[in-house]
Amino acid sequence: MADILYNEIPSLDLADFTSGTREQKEEFVKSLGQAYTNIGFVSIKNHGLSDELTENLYSSVEKFFRLEDHVKLAYEKKELAGQRGYISKGREKAKGRNTGDLKEFFHVGQPKENQREDYPDNIWPGEVPELEIYTSEAYQTLLQAGINMLRAIALFLELPENYFDEKVKEGNSILRPIHYFPIDNPDELPPDAVRAAEHGDINLITLLMGASADGLQVLRMDGEWIPITALPDQIVVNVGDMLERHTNGKLKSTIHRVVNPPRELMHTSRFSIPFFMHPVSEMDLSCLDGCIDDEHPKSFENITAGEFLDERLKEIGLKA
Repeated sequence: MADILYNEIPSLDLADFTSGTREQKEEFVKSLGQAYTNIGFVSIKNHGLSDELTENLYSSVEKFFRLEDHVKLAYEKKELAGQRGYISKGREKAKGRNTGDLKEFFHVGQPKENQREDYPDNIWPGEVPELEIYTSEAYQTLLQAGINMLRAIALFLELPENYFDEKVKEGNSILRPIHYFPIDNPDELPPDAVRAAEHGDINLITLLMGASADGLQVLRMDGEWIPITALPDQIVVNVGDMLERHTNGKLKSTIHRVVNPPRELMHTSRFSIPFFMHPVSEMDLSCLDGCIDDEHPKSFENITAGEFLDERLKEIGLKA
């Protein structure tokens, strides 16, 4: 496919794939593949999240992050390398950087009924009991949307449609409510401190609910940063590093960032909720044979998803 320089990310209707005609399904797969081989991002409607769930989830997330820091810190378990519970302000940094991002977040994993022995239990704050209810519902909804997205990706790659299903149903996926906290004294920040420095996501795909404020930018192939804003009824879905590796770079894990707001708005909060879709730890991320040829020689060493995750957690400062 020819390179395309998008000025905004394409918008697609997941219902075309899940319940449309054969022609609509084929067109969805074609359009998705074109976007993912160029910019690595799409905007998706009919993803399954209701307005009511979204409002309730954001309300509970904001309530948790408004708690005093010493209360939130009771839910941070550093021995879990940031895989469950609270992760405190500035603890995570982008790969290759020394300055921590201007954010705090909370990690929710598979519910108890889907737990594997190698996954830690979820951690729930007693002060905000509704957080468990709404994050759990959103987790299941986004997991199903992600499975449908991966089915379309599999067809684009000329794999069996259900190729990814069993790899992700009990995968180590993470729902991450994020609070980009207010900065009252921006002059006291390190000069390179930003809400989220440029990075690629670790996982297979990321499903991102609409954020409470602007700031997300994607690095286009020509080096231009373009803003990404999903419409109220849509989510943004992008390729992660694991999928880029598995497809030998055919699908693009595009670098993105969250920039600081204008100085007069630095005292305000920004909330967002991505769902990082991970496979089971033993999934082989070796480059697919169908993505290797004379023009595209194998670019990545063989590695499992668990090994790759472990490597990246160390690089971003969550694991010693």
